[in-house]
Amino acid sequence: MPALGTLSAGGAAAGVAGLLRLRRGPSVASPLPAAARAGAVHDGGQLVWGRQLRPVLLLPAGLLPSQASKRLPLRPPAASASSEPAGDAKAPGILEKYPAITTGFFFFMWYFLNVIFNILNKKIYNYFPYPYFVSVIHLLVGVVYCLISWAVGLPKRAPINSTLLKLLFPVALCHALGHVTSNVSFATVAVSFAHTIKALEPFFNAAATQFVLGQTVPLSLWLSLAPVVLGVSMASLTELSFNWKGFINAMISNISFTYRSIYSKKAMTDMDSTNVYAYISIIALIVCIPPAIIIEGPQLMQYGLNDAIAKVGLTKFVSDLFLVGLFYHLYNQLATNTLERVAPLTHAVGNVLKRVFVIGFSIIIFGNRITTQTGIGTCVAIAGVAIYSYIKAKIEEEKRAKSA
Repeated sequence: MPALGTLSAGGAAAGVAGLLRLRRGPSVASPLPAAARAGAVHDGGQLVWGRQLRPVLLLPAGLLPSQASKRLPLRPPAASASSEPAGDAKAPGILEKYPAITTGFFFFMWYFLNVIFNILNKKIYNYFPYPYFVSVIHLLVGVVYCLISWAVGLPKRAPINSTLLKLLFPVALCHALGHVTSNVSFATVAVSFAHTIKALEPFFNAAATQFVLGQTVPLSLWLSLAPVVLGVSMASLTELSFNWKGFINAMISNISFTYRSIYSKKAMTDMDSTNVYAYISIIALIVCIPPAIIIEGPQLMQYGLNDAIAKVGLTKFVSDLFLVGLFYHLYNQLATNTLERVAPLTHAVGNVLKRVFVIGFSIIIFGNRITTQTGIGTCVAIAGVAIYSYIKAKIEEEKRAKSA
């Protein structure tokens, strides 16, 4: 799947790196390796999508239609090999020979687009503090991108029916709520502090798994979350930009993305990741428009838009909104493309490093002053997330090895 030609943690971010696992039906065995089946996107816009199934290719040999078998006679390997001149064999390209180069490029672009999105998003809030409206713009630009992609056939639009809508609507609703509350938090507190709070998302995931889904969470995972809670608490007590509005909205975002994961596990579809994200973006956009109109509409019409244009000019204002929406959409798609190529453990490390990059660059770009205790708390929280992600990935790999 091309990185930019087709479109998708979460915000989400956020972090969709979330971000959401749409499973195949249990009766069909996937021919893909475990690494390719372990895609994930996390964080506010970070989501995990399914991949398109091709049933004819997946059927056992004995179940293939007899007519197809007659049309495709098998030849002995020796005859097949001798029928093609040795000089016509195509040498593998550098990307096929060294797939790590491609994977590394995907990681770089994912981090790059995520950092640019967070920086540009915060700069917009500095002169246009309307996160509900900006959240709508994020989704709107992404939906337009998807519609154009469908129009040119990259990818071909997958059909949808009422059954699929019922499955995807709860996921999209949680995605919308998590995305909006993330943006309210980003608009209210420093980007570095908002991402520190969002480091608590694994804690909410573990709690929901234990108490909502009724699945036992190993003691090692609970213990690894202790430094996360401790670090966020330390950072919150002395963070200079702390306010309850930003803190509460970041916590609501964590809960929303947790429930998005729960509902996504119930959503079983063979639709490919690009189409799934497109439909969820459309539904989330429809959900986000009414509260944006009700909460921010009067202020926008009275003075919000005019003030922003007076500060930076109409051209910069419009271009900033368009670019931030485009970067939001593309970094989510790159996260999906990247994480579908790697093993769960690499995915876990990648998500943690991404958060470190965002926090570090935001402090440098905006010159945020942080206290020593805030810095220590942030480092402790990120270290806890890294330990949690490592342990969880190892447990998942062991489960897959046993079931294989």
